[in-house]
Amino acid sequence: MQVGRCCVASSVWFMLLLLLSSTQNIWATGVGGTHQSIPPSVVKLWASAFGGEMKSISAKYSGSQLLQKKYKEYERAVRVEEIDGLRLVKRLAKNMEEMFHKKAHAMKRLVEAAEEAHLQHEENPDLQYEYFNAVLINEVDEEGNNVELGGEFVLQPNDHFNNLSVNLSLSVVQVPTNMYNKDSAIVNGVYWSEALNKVFVDNFERDPSLIWQYFGSAKGFFRQYPGIKWKPDEHGVIAFDCRNRKWYIQAATSPKDVVILVDVSGSMKGLRLTIARQTVSSILDTLGDDDFFNIIAYNEELHYVEPCLNGTLVQADVTNKDHFREHLDKLFAQGIGMLDIALTEAFDLLSDFNKTGRGSECSQAIMLVTDGAVDTYDAIFEKYNWPERKVRIFPYLIGRESAFADNLKWMACANKGYFTQISTLADVQENVMEYLHVLSRPKVIDREHDTVWTEAYIDSTLDDGQGPVLMTTVAMPVFSTKNETRNRGILLGVVGTDVPVSELLKTIPKYKLGIHGYAFAITNNGYILTHPDLRPLYGDGKKRRKPNYSSVDLSEVEWEDKDDTLRNAMVNRKTGTFSMEVTKSVDKGKRVLVLHNDYYYTDIKGTPFSLGVALSRGHGKYFFRGNVTVEEGLHDLEHPDVALADEWTYCNTDEHPEHRYLSQIEAIKIYLSGQEPRLHCDKELIQEVLFDAVVTAPLEAYWTSLVLNKSENSDKGVEIAYLGTRTGLSRINLFVVPDELTNQDFLTAEDKEGVFNADHFPLWYKRAAEQVPGTFIYSLPFNSGSENRSVVLASTAIQLLDERKSPIAAAVGIQMKLEFFQRKFWTASRQCAALDGKCSISCDDEHINCYLIDNNGFILVAEDYTLTGNFFGEAEGAVMNKLLQMGSFKRVTLYDYQALCWVHSESSDSGHTLLDPYFTFFAAVKWILTELVIFLVEFNLYSWWNSDLTTKAQRAGPHMQVPCDTEYPAFVSERTIKENMGNIDCDGCIKSFVIQQIPSSNLFMVVVDNKCDCSQFGPITMDPIEIMYILQLLQGDMAEMSRSLFPKSTSSLMKSVVVGKVHSKVYSTHFQFLTLTSTAHNESLKCERLKMQKDRRRPDTCHPFHPEENSMECGGAGSLTTSLSATVLLALMAMFLR
Repeated sequence: MQVGRCCVASSVWFMLLLLLSSTQNIWATGVGGTHQSIPPSVVKLWASAFGGEMKSISAKYSGSQLLQKKYKEYERAVRVEEIDGLRLVKRLAKNMEEMFHKKAHAMKRLVEAAEEAHLQHEENPDLQYEYFNAVLINEVDEEGNNVELGGEFVLQPNDHFNNLSVNLSLSVVQVPTNMYNKDSAIVNGVYWSEALNKVFVDNFERDPSLIWQYFGSAKGFFRQYPGIKWKPDEHGVIAFDCRNRKWYIQAATSPKDVVILVDVSGSMKGLRLTIARQTVSSILDTLGDDDFFNIIAYNEELHYVEPCLNGTLVQADVTNKDHFREHLDKLFAQGIGMLDIALTEAFDLLSDFNKTGRGSECSQAIMLVTDGAVDTYDAIFEKYNWPERKVRIFPYLIGRESAFADNLKWMACANKGYFTQISTLADVQENVMEYLHVLSRPKVIDREHDTVWTEAYIDSTLDDGQGPVLMTTVAMPVFSTKNETRNRGILLGVVGTDVPVSELLKTIPKYKLGIHGYAFAITNNGYILTHPDLRPLYGDGKKRRKPNYSSVDLSEVEWEDKDDTLRNAMVNRKTGTFSMEVTKSVDKGKRVLVLHNDYYYTDIKGTPFSLGVALSRGHGKYFFRGNVTVEEGLHDLEHPDVALADEWTYCNTDEHPEHRYLSQIEAIKIYLSGQEPRLHCDKELIQEVLFDAVVTAPLEAYWTSLVLNKSENSDKGVEIAYLGTRTGLSRINLFVVPDELTNQDFLTAEDKEGVFNADHFPLWYKRAAEQVPGTFIYSLPFNSGSENRSVVLASTAIQLLDERKSPIAAAVGIQMKLEFFQRKFWTASRQCAALDGKCSISCDDEHINCYLIDNNGFILVAEDYTLTGNFFGEAEGAVMNKLLQMGSFKRVTLYDYQALCWVHSESSDSGHTLLDPYFTFFAAVKWILTELVIFLVEFNLYSWWNSDLTTKAQRAGPHMQVPCDTEYPAFVSERTIKENMGNIDCDGCIKSFVIQQIPSSNLFMVVVDNKCDCSQFGPITMDPIEIMYILQLLQGDMAEMSRSLFPKSTSSLMKSVVVGKVHSKVYSTHFQFLTLTSTAHNESLKCERLKMQKDRRRPDTCHPFHPEENSMECGGAGSLTTSLSATVLLALMAMFLR
């Protein structure tokens, strides 16, 4: 018994010690700042109180419950259908095919008219003819008289041409500045092409959707309809030459493989080398995406301008041509020119590359830029090129000397080429153009009027208010049909018309694609013609075009398709389907939606384009049809609070001029009346929009009753109620007068992401559709929080059925003042469950920071008002890092292959000098001053303006922006985790926090203990980081890591890894053992990327040569006729320098 008592006593003491120890631990941890100091139950109480009140306010003022009830009432009257994506894309492709065919047929009429007019015309060298010069029209001299070639030309603003002043009866003629306006060849061409005016007008009357129509002459002039006045640039110059435009070159010639040989022997020093560089640059200007090329410099040895591309050709896209231009300025002249070695290399290169099947597999040419040849090298031609003469030779003799002209001309004539002599920089462009007319001969003799379509490009003359307009051009060549010139294959020029990409979008029924669905089109090279993620412009205010905007590949926007399965199938014009999970960035790249898309694709016959449609799984695959009478539908559609999507086509009001002034609602009324058979409308869409008008009509009366009830919304915290439906119908109700609105731009044309557009639903609609049904999604516009001028949007989706695959019928929401929203939060956070009313914790406590964040981690409410709108990780990096570790939030890595990065302008490459005419001028003058003054007279200043002033970099002060690839993070909450808590060890100080979801919302309350200094963790930002490509890894085997990191992986790039651009600080701590080595590694990878060629489809037609071709039309020495003003200016300059 005594032993037992001892054991019991020991046990009691042990329990007491254990209890004491536990108590001490509890106290200690409480003092230390663990989660015990922030009671989760209190935070949950606050979150529930705030969530309940906000849902009550949002539901009440939006009318969401009423609208859900109304759609339920019609549930049995609607029919839900699953969208057949393949059938849909085929129908859309057929619609686009018909539209494209209509444009091409208009061009065919122009071709026929032009060829007939030329056939009837007899060339007259003494012809005098006054025409309307685009620059001189309506110009008067000092005495008030019309200047020569000017005359009075009536111009009137026209809304179809964005209110530009045009003449719909006549065309105008533009002549490049470096050509003589009254040159005999130009005057004759202008005279016979006047016959096109009648066809221009007739085409426009047949198809009022046409915009610019034009004829680009092989002589250099450009006839444009409708007539418009052209204005020179600040230097008094118009550099435009139609023959240097892609639509002209593509229509005039067939695809080609080209090797450019540049003589860099000692005799090429000085001005000759400058002219040679400019000649090569001009040749590059004439190459397009269907062409392949390389440049080899030679003296006694061969020097590939890009050494890593030894023995191959590359596609002549913008990026590759710019890359070669960068290297041209590094050429210097020395040694002896060994042309035989260079010719042998060029023939071998063309032959070997042709065997790979990767080139154009059509025309082949060698461009020879030299100041002479001591031999004809017939043995080389006999070995490699005769008798077929499949490779044409185009020699360009640089300089005034003609001692070697005969040898070079013999080479051209013996190899179906063309010889020209270039004495000055002014001669370059005109003489380079000659080879295009030679390559066009087989097509002319075959009388093949191939229709060509260009990739997307920007027309700066038509500005839609958001910047220049994206276009594609359809073009056809015009031939001389005179029998006596048949074997000469004379190209008269090219006709063309522009087709805005927005016109393609009008053929796409957005309501059939669902909330996240979209259509897109690509070219035979895989470049985007239209895609909602294509961003060709940048900058605030007056936007500017990006470099390389026209060659953005589909793989750069649909980058999750790592194997290019979708891209390659579309390039090869297949019809089929494809599926993948995608992460779509929205709200200016700040937020992300994770979707599973099904893709459907087919080709657009008669064009080089392929069309694709993306439909998101779930509600995006379903569509429903409702049915109401026309009478009740029209009655509810005409309410003043109703609007239809501006960029959706309910009725085609562009087809006939008398319909252009109709609103879509007015057009629908006329169409339903049956009084205008020429008005074409989408009958199915109109039926559905009438249904939506009827179902949503009760909200107008409901909102009005709230406005009239003075006891409601007395503090005017709620400003707007709005709704949108799947048919683009929207209703808006103001609870305050317009002048009192905090955000004046919301739901207006200025708010591009907040309204229905041609290619997307409003952002608030898209985000609400992905929220749990019955809950609201709250969002804050970025850069907000200043002077209480900000707003909060609350939106929710209205489902048709109570099932997961139910279509989303509509979305409703409200706009409220941020100050009102925040006040509700702080009120809720002061509540407590204590019976005595004394709360153990409050957001007013100094050692507590309270935040309200959304599901993407952005702060809506914080005690520090300046944090409003910022990312939570920037304010609380340690807590955000812990939330990521705990799974409450996850990081999603996104990629931007259309980004622009700032670099120091000093680091720009010297290749820019070839693109900027002033560099060309100063380089030439420096040499000229050391030579005979006579050369000054021959140096034509107008050559400065023949260069394309668009450079690779967009300069701004000491820095400039250049194209780059970037990666950046986005963050999204885990839906299944409603609450969490954690502790963070900050150098021995324990920081605690609690996160609690706000019920019925996408919001979270985060309460953080601020007693600890956790600055050691640093902030977590969303800043983009430039992707640097490195071939060599310094530590470890990273092959598997690189595959996962580099989304556009290929076999040649498997050793690449993405690291941060900053020297010591990289994006992820996992990569800190990697360091950037010398720039040689980046150059090496740049080379690998140049070599890498994605799948492409060659054009369907090819005309490399013709047996009837007259190869003796092979050129001679000559130079461009310069204008009198240029000659006088140069003579005066020469006298001054003497």
